[in-house]
Formats: sequence, C-alpha cells, structure tokens
Amino acid sequence: MALRDLSGAVDFAVLERMTGGDDAITEEVLGLFAQQAAMWSPMLDVREDGWRDGVHTIRGAAAGIGAATLAQACQTAEASDKVGAPPLLDRVRDALEIALADVAAYRHALMLRSLRA
Repeated sequence: MALRDLSGAVDFAVLERMTGGDDAITEEVLGLFAQQAAMWSPMLDVREDGWRDGVHTIRGAAAGIGAATLAQACQTAEASDKVGAPPLLDRVRDALEIALADVAAYRHALMLRSLRA
C-alpha cells in the first residue's frame, strides 16, 4: 500500500512482510504500537525511574513496525547516562510523534480500504 502523504518515518513494507499483507493483522499490530506508545511515552523523562524501560519498549515496538529512525533514537537514548539523556529523550519523543502521525494516516487508509471492500 503506497501512501504519498506519509513522512517516511515508518517503512510499512517491513510491517506488511511481517503480517503477510493481511489488513486486519496490520491494523491490530499498529493499534498495539499506538497503545505501547501511549503507555510508555510518559516514562520518557529522566525524572522517571523507568525511563530506560520506556525507551527500550518503544524501541522494540518501533523496530517491529519498520520505524527505524525511532528505533535508532531509542537505542541511542537507552545507551546514554542520566545526565546526557534529556536531549536524546527529546529526539525520541519527536521521532515518536512523527511515527505516530504516519501510523494514524496508514490506519486511516486501511479503514477507508475496508469500507470500499
């Protein structure tokens, strides 16, 4: 599925290969990604004891859907110390926001396609 309005933050071909192109499974995986992002993004602050856990979880979820830039930003932040982490966590939040916008657009396209079927 080619969507021209996406930023390119998510390589949906990765996801489509994983789901075998099944729209229902793709929607489920993207929904889970959005849930993980909502649950863990509040932890993206060094004042939170579990900030590394949040970054690690988002990293895995990002890699699973093809959000390589987000996964890389998470990996960099996860490897940093608490003092150096704040600007890296800002990058994670920015990359997450962009990836979530792409995911929302993709999910919308899936919904529209299901209405046409």
